[in-house]
Amino acid sequence: MDRDGLQRAGTLAAAAILVERLSSSGPGMKVDRRLFGWVNSGHGSAPDAAFAGLTELGSITASLAAAGALALRGNSRVAGRAVGAAAATWLAGQALKRLYLRIRPYDEESITVRLLIGKPRGTSWPSSHPAVLFSFLTVAGRELGLSSPARAGLAGVAGVVAASRVYLGVHYPSDVVAGLLLGRGMGLAALAARGRAIQ
Repeated sequence: MDRDGLQRAGTLAAAAILVERLSSSGPGMKVDRRLFGWVNSGHGSAPDAAFAGLTELGSITASLAAAGALALRGNSRVAGRAVGAAAATWLAGQALKRLYLRIRPYDEESITVRLLIGKPRGTSWPSSHPAVLFSFLTVAGRELGLSSPARAGLAGVAGVVAASRVYLGVHYPSDVVAGLLLGRGMGLAALAARGRAIQ
């Protein structure tokens, strides 16, 4: 077991909770709402379509499909570990949603929202899509032995999915930041449990 990795995972989880606390009231909430308004405002039909298409990369279904593709290429153990981390992250996210009960942007009467996809189930914090994807990619990237630049590129994909959730009107920026922190933390915890340190 990699104790340093577990400590880093715990630090990221604590940071996710701190993001929620800071954005729940006062100046933090105002900044969160302003950022939401800027990202969610109309930027053209091309980004509307692109983000609507990319956002589902963060679904648990997409992780299952990616795991299936890895298994077909002879990486069934990696697939199992990565999708296991993604599933654990999804469950943790659902539990946190029930604990914090933050309403979705489109249910907030004081702000204007462009809702570009169907209304998701559940509450807003944390955002599950970037969490699930980042957890999957953290484990898969390390287990496949990808280079640091390649893993950074995968992290960028998770960041784009996070941005898509705000752009499409279903999450606040703090929701997706917390989702990224949670996903990375869960991925590191899964690796640390097997003694796989991240360089």
